[in-house]
Amino acid sequence: MHSVVHRRSRTRRTARALALVAGAALAVTVPFAAYANSVGVTVRTPGATAGPASTFAEITTDAACSSGLISGGGISQAIGTGTSSNGNKINGTVPSPDGSTEYLGSTGVVGTDVTHWLGIGGSGGAVNASFSSTPYAMCFSSTLVDHTQVVMNKLAGPTSSGTVGLTTATCPANTRLLGGGARITPASVGSLKPIASFPTVNDSAHGFGQKAAADGETDPDSWSAVGWNGGGGNSNNTTYAYAICSGDAIDVSGVTVTVRHTSVSGPTAATTGQTATVGCGEGDGTLVSGGAAISGGSLTSTGFTGPGSVGDHLNGSYPSTSGGSPVGDGTTTAAYWTADAHTGGGSSPNTYTDSWALCADDGI
Repeated sequence: MHSVVHRRSRTRRTARALALVAGAALAVTVPFAAYANSVGVTVRTPGATAGPASTFAEITTDAACSSGLISGGGISQAIGTGTSSNGNKINGTVPSPDGSTEYLGSTGVVGTDVTHWLGIGGSGGAVNASFSSTPYAMCFSSTLVDHTQVVMNKLAGPTSSGTVGLTTATCPANTRLLGGGARITPASVGSLKPIASFPTVNDSAHGFGQKAAADGETDPDSWSAVGWNGGGGNSNNTTYAYAICSGDAIDVSGVTVTVRHTSVSGPTAATTGQTATVGCGEGDGTLVSGGAAISGGSLTSTGFTGPGSVGDHLNGSYPSTSGGSPVGDGTTTAAYWTADAHTGGGSSPNTYTDSWALCADDGI
């Protein structure tokens, strides 16, 4: 009898020990689950739209989110070959409330919960039948960040040849920057184009938007856009910057947005291009947007300087594969961003192409 009771007691102790081990295992696994990342992005693109077919004109293309909200977007262009390829350029990559309307009026918070992204392709003094533009919408979802807002700022200019105009849009306090865009008007000034669109911080260390966020920086709060005037024409030239920010009244203290950046030398020869591709690293979170520039280089350490030729421009800023190819419609695993830069008809010494990827983790 004693031996039976002893065995029962030992069995109960063993059961309690197993329960404690199981409870300890549960206690270990729960915190890891709590710090998973619920951010998801689906890329939407309708494909290419041909044009412009005439000089000093533009076309507008729309990529729409069937679900989710815009965290950023992009554009890629086909330009053909020969000297006429110099004529296709980006005029804008911007958010839109309905797929056609643009935020070009008063500055400040101009929209909420936007679901459309416009890719706007422009032409200079030459066109060919290959010209087209393809827009990309980054359709964002998050358990925590369930509302977004668009902030716009603008600058009159640039007005004279070989000059830049930089303007910065800053997110409201206690929100997170998710992405941004750039635009110039009017299309009739064929030498006018946005040559940079990048994340930054509205503080003295970043020249209040003049210097771009560097690789590995976290939680930038602003987006800068740079207009470049090649030929000197001025018809009320305007440069616009757009910041896509989390909505108000969301506790973003656990949200981290990490910047990844790369810079590549070139293009330097006339009528040539250069690409730069950068991606989110392990632990950075999900790719939510990106930016691009063609410039005089050192964008994260010095104030913005123009590239080596007045004809330089961008032909792409888009979510991509690691090899720099645009991703397809419905992609949910995009992790890289590519900038596609191009010279005009003259050589362009000391010119660089830069790309930024923004990677988000909401801590949920």
